[in-house]
Amino acid sequence: MKELQQEHFYNIGVSYKKADAETRGKFSVSKENQTALLNAAKEKGIASIFIISTCNRTEIFGFVNRPCLLIELLCDFSEGTVQEFNTISNVYKDQDAISHLFRIGTGLESQILGDYEIVGQLRQSFKMAQQLKTTNSYIERLVNCVLQASKKIKTDTKLSSGTTSVSYAAVQYIIKNLPDYNSKNILVFGLGKMGKHTCKNLAEYTQNKSVCLINRTEEKTTEFVKEHASIRKSVIENLSDEIKKADVLIVSTGAEKPTITKNHIDDAKELLILDLSMPENVSKDITDFKDVSLVNVDELSKITDETLAVRLKEVPFAEKIIETHKKEFNSWLNHRRFTPAIAALKESLEIIKKDEINFQKKKISNFDENQAEILTSRFIQKITTQFVKHLKDEETSVTESIEVIQKVFQS
Repeated sequence: MKELQQEHFYNIGVSYKKADAETRGKFSVSKENQTALLNAAKEKGIASIFIISTCNRTEIFGFVNRPCLLIELLCDFSEGTVQEFNTISNVYKDQDAISHLFRIGTGLESQILGDYEIVGQLRQSFKMAQQLKTTNSYIERLVNCVLQASKKIKTDTKLSSGTTSVSYAAVQYIIKNLPDYNSKNILVFGLGKMGKHTCKNLAEYTQNKSVCLINRTEEKTTEFVKEHASIRKSVIENLSDEIKKADVLIVSTGAEKPTITKNHIDDAKELLILDLSMPENVSKDITDFKDVSLVNVDELSKITDETLAVRLKEVPFAEKIIETHKKEFNSWLNHRRFTPAIAALKESLEIIKKDEINFQKKKISNFDENQAEILTSRFIQKITTQFVKHLKDEETSVTESIEVIQKVFQS
């Protein structure tokens, strides 16, 4: 029964590997709901937990005795169900969960290999958990080790060489599929991080001077176009009119429900729509219009093959760096794990030593207490060293070892 109640470090999640964009969208958790999820976890007695939710994945890491507690939390604060989760999920425990976080945080698990946008997202998720006091020393140490590994991989390998991101892929898709792309009217809707990168990539990789930008918060658009003179600003009230003028619509809004529906579309006009949002922010039924094409993040992630070929060769080097930092974390973890057992053993042996020296002092005349102290201390050191070797065996239960010490040395 004790084993069932023991808490382990678990990861549960949904990613692009098993779930398409529409399904991932159901399990996407908004920033507001991430906060609510962490607070709900505390109320349920889950003290150490954090969540990452991006366009490619939603992952929860935390200490629980059963992973279903984390799965239930995810389903409570997303549109997904437990039944659906079970068909497209990953569940990792302890060392496997640690390895999974290292791979996520270093770009090895990104839909576009080596995409380091995940590093910023991991930092933000961790910061949110810290602010809500749902982290412990284990999680803090682990995330720091992951971020250190990520930094070293970025500086010492070519895993992030070249430019690959969904926003970059969107612009490359336009270039490859529209022969006269420089003369097309392009409308970007949404000015979050993805929208900004898309506008910058349009400026860098095309000579198009007909880019229009709309954002719900007009002030952000005004500030952005001051620095990017080639981009024209419009307002949310004119969204439908601007879409009618557009040949290409790039949607990078961060809403929970579609921001572009059939009502926005003129069915008499050819229109290419690139949806960079997660969950998807373009209603699927717009493809009922025969001249409207819709491309989502999964399709865009397939078009960067040349850059990925270079990156694939760097994976073994990245994995070596991960292994070094993982060993460092496990060394710290083992030391922390062994400390109570070693302290319990030393305490028991010190009591025996003290009692025995006091007994021999009374029994033997001219008893050399200093020599006895040196000799017995060396014995204790050697016994403790052997015990540490025993604890380092992966099959060893530290809890059981402490119980054995208490039984053997109890008075």
